[in-house]
Amino acid sequence: METYNQQSVNSFQAPRRQDSFKDTALGLVSTSSFPAIVGTADMMLKSAGVHLVGYEKIGSGHCTAIVRGGIADVRLAVEAGVQTAEQFGQLVSSLVIPRPFPNLDVVLPITNRFSQLIEESNYSRLSNLAIGLVETRGFPAMVGACDAMLKAADVHLAAYEKIGAGLCTAIIRGSVANVAVAVEAGMFEAERIGELNAVMVIPRPLDELEQTLPLASCWIEQRQPLKLPLNIKEKEQVAEIEVLQLPDLTKVPIKIKEEVWHEE
Repeated sequence: METYNQQSVNSFQAPRRQDSFKDTALGLVSTSSFPAIVGTADMMLKSAGVHLVGYEKIGSGHCTAIVRGGIADVRLAVEAGVQTAEQFGQLVSSLVIPRPFPNLDVVLPITNRFSQLIEESNYSRLSNLAIGLVETRGFPAMVGACDAMLKAADVHLAAYEKIGAGLCTAIIRGSVANVAVAVEAGMFEAERIGELNAVMVIPRPLDELEQTLPLASCWIEQRQPLKLPLNIKEKEQVAEIEVLQLPDLTKVPIKIKEEVWHEE
């Protein structure tokens, strides 16, 4: 009886460093465009209590959103993500991994590195704004779409993303109305120049979604130390600077003592 109890105690005292993996799962949904994966990730975050780990881009336009959370939440989030990707006509594949081993986190790019993407000393001036994405096949079409969007509404070009196969996505930020107007203008210009592949407007992005999106360095500000005004009383009189003038040594007479030599 004592042996049984001791075994029971030992079983309950198993290393708990794996507890964090015991009841969690990884969810992956892959699409064939970057705007589609951002919209899919947004829906996954809003449909269940999961965390967005980040994206993995493997070329040829394939992008995968990776989420983590409780097993039930991840299954629900992946289901919502699949439905969203299918609506966009961009679904490639999906996967749910219950109770992943710790080594899977070490080897694959699915760690919590994205949670530290924005350091405490940096912050985004574009946070809490709507997101607009216009994806084209070909760089000239994307540049033309960017120009049209910036001229059509009060939006900011945050960055652009390349995912291979000639696909590149312009990412703009602004109010919901301005982003919607700008994306429409960008669509027409992209179709006029080249090939439009996908578009997306996300009105209210969550913080986790924002932290995983690329952001141009011009929109990252370094926190500056607080500068307090100092009341310094100005002097009424300016101190005079005395210039020490050295005499001209060429004009100073030099007396040389003459010595008389006597012959013996």
